[in-house]
Amino acid sequence: MAPRRSTSADKNIVDRTKTRRNPDVSRTVREARDRLAQQPGNPVFDREMLRLHARALTGGAVVVPLFTVAVALGGLFAGMGVTVIVWATTAALIYAGLAAYAHHVGRAAEPDETSVRRRFLALHAATGLCWAWFASLDCETCQIDQFPIIQAVILLLAIAATAILAYSLRGALLATFAVPVMVSLFLAVRLGEPGQIVMAGLLAASLPFFAYVSSHLHRSTIMLLSFRTEKDGLIAELETANAISDEARRRAEEANLAKSRFLASMSHELRTPLNAILGFSEVMADEVLGPMQNATYKDYARDIHASGKHLLDLINEILDISRIEAGRYQINAAPMLLADVVEECCHLVALRARNKDIHVTQDFEPDLPPLLADERAVRQITLNLLSNALKFAPTGGSVRVCVGWTAGGGQYVSVKDNGPGIPADEIPVVLSAFGQGSIAIKSAEQGTGLGLPIVQGLIDLHGGKFDLRSKLREGTEAFAIFPASRVLEPARAPVVPVKLAAAG
Repeated sequence: MAPRRSTSADKNIVDRTKTRRNPDVSRTVREARDRLAQQPGNPVFDREMLRLHARALTGGAVVVPLFTVAVALGGLFAGMGVTVIVWATTAALIYAGLAAYAHHVGRAAEPDETSVRRRFLALHAATGLCWAWFASLDCETCQIDQFPIIQAVILLLAIAATAILAYSLRGALLATFAVPVMVSLFLAVRLGEPGQIVMAGLLAASLPFFAYVSSHLHRSTIMLLSFRTEKDGLIAELETANAISDEARRRAEEANLAKSRFLASMSHELRTPLNAILGFSEVMADEVLGPMQNATYKDYARDIHASGKHLLDLINEILDISRIEAGRYQINAAPMLLADVVEECCHLVALRARNKDIHVTQDFEPDLPPLLADERAVRQITLNLLSNALKFAPTGGSVRVCVGWTAGGGQYVSVKDNGPGIPADEIPVVLSAFGQGSIAIKSAEQGTGLGLPIVQGLIDLHGGKFDLRSKLREGTEAFAIFPASRVLEPARAPVVPVKLAAAG
């Protein structure tokens, strides 16, 4: 069983295994992103699509004019005469004007989407008139038998090129080639030649196909733009969160420094009068300077002494947990026998156990080698575990203390009581600073809620693990596990209790 660690700093019982985001919220966010990605009326995307269209036209400004020049040269070679030169010159000039306007739009800071779109469509329609003119050309003197078929192929190539270049502007393909295709169909039907009719029908069928391809490219580009916009937004949010986090960290460091200074200064200021209170109240309770005439005063002196001792213990624990959390708790590692220290701690709490009629049993593995650890810290770990066990063990109950090997060759100390136990969802709470479970709040003796966090911190400083196992109405068992690297002599053959096989 993996060690349970505290993930909370308060006394609230929180189920930290639940996901933070509700599935319905995730689905709503995903649908909103899809709508954003495919919404055609987004002004930011419309402006960006116009810029993309302008860049595409500027980058491919020479493609279509060169194509028209090649067609004109082919027409001259076939014997079409000056007409094809006039057509090619007119088409090249119109495409040059379209490219010049695209260059202007690309350099504009904030173009008006509506007016720019209309002008682009008007210029594309003008190029379409040029292609309609080309579709109406005939070549009676040409030496090519299938001129209408070649004419239809040229129009098909122009449609494909325009679909690729002008996909970012909705309606550009139809505005350019709707009229040429209708002219080609009209002429084919009027002439009644089967081959020309077939090619005109092919042109008519290809136009919606290429329009679909262009529309698909348009939607894909919109989606990519939306993802880029979302990425930019997330980057901005991350930068903002990072700035807020840095500011919060700076303030937390300042607050931690102020806390450390406060504790350092107040520890002396509080301990000095407390020691005086403890000393004088003990003198009065023990009647060192003479008997008290009123027995109530003697009881008051004992109460003052008990309260002062509790307050002094609280101050010491707060200082210990503060040093541990700040990383300023220095351990002085030296060879020590874990069983001897634990046995000494059991003797220290023996009187308290007898007062509650609690039977403390010891089960120590014999001949354990020395452990390289801080004896004061190990003693504090053991006393805190024993103190918790005696708090929750019922009158007439039992506490079992074990020291032995772990499966990994380390050493452990465990303390088990037969008290009411701790609910599984409250274990992270009792492991947090000042945290107390519901049963402790109702029935246990007074405490600060710092014992187990101090144990956990001291074990971490030794590179070990702390494990807390509990079942309701069966009791609680706490394990303080020291790693094998702190055992000074190699383990011969570890004797592993069955219950520790997973904890080592």
